[in-house]
Amino acid sequence: MIIGIPREIFPGERRVALVPAAVPTLVKAGCEVVVETGAGSGVGYADTAYTEKGARVASARAEVFKASDVVVQVLCHGANDRNGRDDLPLLRRDQALIGFLRPLASPLTVREIAATGAMAFAFELMPRITRAQSMDALSSMATVAGYKAVVVAAAALPRLFPMLTTAAGTITPARVLVVGTGVAGLQAIATGRRLGAVVSAYDLRPAAKEQVQSLGGRFVELPLEAADSQDARGYARAQDETFYRRQRELLARVVAESDVVITAALVPGKDAPVLITADMVTAMAPGSVIVDLAAERGGNCQLTRPNETVVEHGVTVIGSFNLAGTAPYHASQMYSKNVTNFVLHLLREGRLGTPELNLEDEITRETLVTRGGEVVNPRVREILAAAIAAGDAAASDRGRP
Repeated sequence: MIIGIPREIFPGERRVALVPAAVPTLVKAGCEVVVETGAGSGVGYADTAYTEKGARVASARAEVFKASDVVVQVLCHGANDRNGRDDLPLLRRDQALIGFLRPLASPLTVREIAATGAMAFAFELMPRITRAQSMDALSSMATVAGYKAVVVAAAALPRLFPMLTTAAGTITPARVLVVGTGVAGLQAIATGRRLGAVVSAYDLRPAAKEQVQSLGGRFVELPLEAADSQDARGYARAQDETFYRRQRELLARVVAESDVVITAALVPGKDAPVLITADMVTAMAPGSVIVDLAAERGGNCQLTRPNETVVEHGVTVIGSFNLAGTAPYHASQMYSKNVTNFVLHLLREGRLGTPELNLEDEITRETLVTRGGEVVNPRVREILAAAIAAGDAAASDRGRP
């Protein structure tokens, strides 16, 4: 089994799918590893760092794809909406592709991958079960993003985070509100606390209260009850607009009292719910900061501009994409470990590219998106059908006089 590591081609992406330290583990499992020259340069890994661990370096990207039974990437086509399509001609039938694909948000690109015949696995679909924790790349990258969100906010805030007693008087601590306490939100709480801020957090899932308090945060309780607040996989469920309108009304006071608001409320396969309105931003003190971790999906703040930083009513609203990629060294280490564990799992469950692949295994079955020229994942097929229907309806409307 030959595993290929192409260089990431998304503009500005510095992560790498496998770090040199992972190579001996895969070699010991009977694999060969081929890496595109310069693949690790964004993290500080020279080509020699890979060859010293037993990998082979290929000078051309096409050579990596041609030689590999398994291609591992960070941002595959779909997750890479800039130039990911350039890799499609390099994929071939039954070749395995592993990485982030955004299958629930970009189902039409998944269909394009399926047309190549490649067997694609999406980390976004990793089941939240104990056996899969060491392969959960989505949580790993969310951890990095949650940490960076606080660091970015602290740099933009015109005041200090911790309380300080000085000869010039006492400086009061910054007040940080985290909305959405998934992996990124919990890491934001922990990081804010480490920097000395007073941290509060809100989540519509009642189970989040204990997690917030265990990190030293204050849980914001609103007199609002959500029906079916989370699904069987542990993710928040989308609510109706009536619920979100009432939620915004109740959150307004808490937001107005905060120096920093970090939003991380996402529902898989859905646009991010708007939780912070323009009016709520207006009520915040000048100099306050909002970091919107849901910016790529539309944003939790009404004033968020995707991948931009803007100042509205004296409040800085940061809608940066890919915060995990701004800490490429440790993000790559974590991602590499997830990839290695997943590849070893797939090898234990049957040879990739053959009928012997064990689809009775939940991890294998849930992450498999395309195979044999078809989109095979039921969740993705459902969203794809809806996207095709919506496109057909739009085309029909455009054709009317």
